[in-house]
Amino acid sequence: MNFVHAVLFAILQGATELFPVSSLGHAVIVPTLLHWHIDQSGSGFLPFLVMLHLGTACGLLLFFASDWLAIARGALGRGYAAENSAARDLLLKLIVATIPAVIIGAVLKKPISHLFGSPIIASLFLVANAGLLLLGERLRGRILRTEASITLRDALIIGLYQCLAFMPGISRSGAAIVGALQRGINHEEAAKFSFLMGTPIIFAAAMAEVPKLMHAHELHSLFGLSLLAAVVSGVVAYASTAFLMRYFKSHDSWALKPFAWYCAVFGGGSFVLLLLGL
Repeated sequence: MNFVHAVLFAILQGATELFPVSSLGHAVIVPTLLHWHIDQSGSGFLPFLVMLHLGTACGLLLFFASDWLAIARGALGRGYAAENSAARDLLLKLIVATIPAVIIGAVLKKPISHLFGSPIIASLFLVANAGLLLLGERLRGRILRTEASITLRDALIIGLYQCLAFMPGISRSGAAIVGALQRGINHEEAAKFSFLMGTPIIFAAAMAEVPKLMHAHELHSLFGLSLLAAVVSGVVAYASTAFLMRYFKSHDSWALKPFAWYCAVFGGGSFVLLLLGL
């Protein structure tokens, strides 16, 4: 992997991890379409990918630093009683929302692992992601909810929706937001909960691979390039989050539709090009 590929991969990861368009789907499809000679099944690719995810998680963590500090103070009982209660309540909801991914991920990891290297399958699931996003907007349009605050039941359902992202091409953030919309939550709050929920998940997924890599030669030989890519990924993730939080607040009635049409066009077009071998 050369410098240009590393930086482009970092930008792709930092943006698509937060935008509801599937980072995994793009990571599988784009290099194949552009004929990058990168062996994604090779031993050197995993350390690089782990660093990208750590960079993305750091960007998310920095953007929501005040929220995480409030949660930490509340969990330790360092704030006012009302602040501690609100922080602990949010922490409990984030934990409840994460449980389905932990359980279902452990069950499905091996059975579906063969899907993750196929660009054609990823392109089809990108089209499915488009349908999911459009369905989310349609379901939300039928629900009127006067109280937008997320409940424990909402958190569990959002967590279950998030598990759809175990399919390559289905967006984790998109699926979580659709789950929230289905419960009548507005786009801004849905996105914020999805991003908060995603921060520890992305960190955990990356850190789970670190022990396997500590003695790998590839980790040391690619460290400089991987570190640079991680920084780029983190900066792009921070900028993407800032943009999306403003975007979802300003376009609450149809926010997911542009991303849905993008996924439909990109996924469908990629499927045709890959099928033709172009």
